[in-house]
Amino acid sequence: MKKRYRIKRERDFQLVFKKGRSFANRQFVVYLVDNPRTDHMRLGISVSKRLGNAVKRNKIKRRVRVFFQKYQEALVPREYVVIARKPVSEMDYHQMEKSLLHVLKIARCIK
Repeated sequence: MKKRYRIKRERDFQLVFKKGRSFANRQFVVYLVDNPRTDHMRLGISVSKRLGNAVKRNKIKRRVRVFFQKYQEALVPREYVVIARKPVSEMDYHQMEKSLLHVLKIARCIK
């Protein structure tokens, strides 16, 4: 994922948390906010240390990034922050994909 599509700074995360709306299911919490400055989506991912060691957390982040790359054209251009919850550590990619699609449909982010 290219640098312009990422949210990395603490200030940007805080902006999404304060100004954005949240949608959740058992596996994920998704915060989103409209950004009139950009015409593309931006993604931030947060995975707690409670979900496992660094290898497991990075695997979860990679899978979430792959999901957003796969559905990039179908998503509304907004800023997204995805927070993974405990059940995600036991899921494979297809279950994660189904769960993320569910949350994004609730949020009405899929075109």
